[in-house]
Amino acid sequence: MKSFFVYIMASKPYGVLYTGVTSDLIKRIWQHKESVVDGFTKDYHVKKLVYFEQHENAESAILREKRIKKWYRAMKIDLIEKQNPLWEDLYPSLFPNPRLDKIPAFAGMTEKV
Repeated sequence: MKSFFVYIMASKPYGVLYTGVTSDLIKRIWQHKESVVDGFTKDYHVKKLVYFEQHENAESAILREKRIKKWYRAMKIDLIEKQNPLWEDLYPSLFPNPRLDKIPAFAGMTEKV
């Protein structure tokens, strides 16, 4: 079964915040960190994954993302600090082997020739 994620990224503790939704958290956060896609996170240097939650379906994840986006900033900060009081980058925690924290999930995949 496919999982979906709502996530919050920050430029620094108490800095610029970005809320998003994805079905591939590792790949999407890598894209933000590497500024692969033009947009808000690239423009404002938002590269730290500071919060995420998993959902069983796209509908619930999208609904949650929309709700969080409507929250006041203080509510988002409270949500982050309940899970991540030190505002650490959670991206490395997504990997079972910490040495792999810079390798995207799709690295090494090759097309059939």
